[in-house]
Amino acid sequence: MPRESFQAKAARVKKVISGLRKAYPDAHCELNHSNPLELLVATILSAQCTDKRVNIVTRELFNKYRSAADYARADLAGLERDIRTTGFYRNKARSIKACGHALVERHGGSVPGTMEELIELGGVGRKTANVVLGNAFNINVGVVVDTHVARLSRRLGLTGETDPAKIEQALMKLVPKEEWTLFSHWLIWHGRRRCSARKPDCAHCEISGLCPSAGKL
Repeated sequence: MPRESFQAKAARVKKVISGLRKAYPDAHCELNHSNPLELLVATILSAQCTDKRVNIVTRELFNKYRSAADYARADLAGLERDIRTTGFYRNKARSIKACGHALVERHGGSVPGTMEELIELGGVGRKTANVVLGNAFNINVGVVVDTHVARLSRRLGLTGETDPAKIEQALMKLVPKEEWTLFSHWLIWHGRRRCSARKPDCAHCEISGLCPSAGKL
């Protein structure tokens, strides 16, 4: 595997995709949302926080704030209290409020559907934009690289990079574009359910035969 050619690696990725598809046929974004705005806010809140905790917080948050205008005119201290348990709540509250303002002022209150427009919003980077585009608009512009995707990409020998931007570029070359969003979901689900950071369950792993790290961690 250390000297694996690009063609061989791409062929292995196809087998990895097949194995993960069979293992997780229902893989999807686990941040609860019913529209692009809710997904945008939930994704901002998910930084350094579990999806489970975010979903607990947004259950009430989305009832209180129903539009971009609601976030734009929100009392900052009140918004901070509403999202406090997600961590880094002051920065997140400022980002969400800024997002609300930008959406109202530049996009008529609607979440835009392009990478360029999304990353101009407060607190929105490429990862968040990829989540929104892929899951709210079904547009594959890139690959979401969170901690699970980064960890599994290295363990699977798909890249030796540690920088998320470089990992994304490596995966975009290996994974068919139509699979970019789902590939992230499959790796995230596998990372949460099988290939954990400390104790990967290699003995029961559905793709262990395709992984150079199997049994070595």
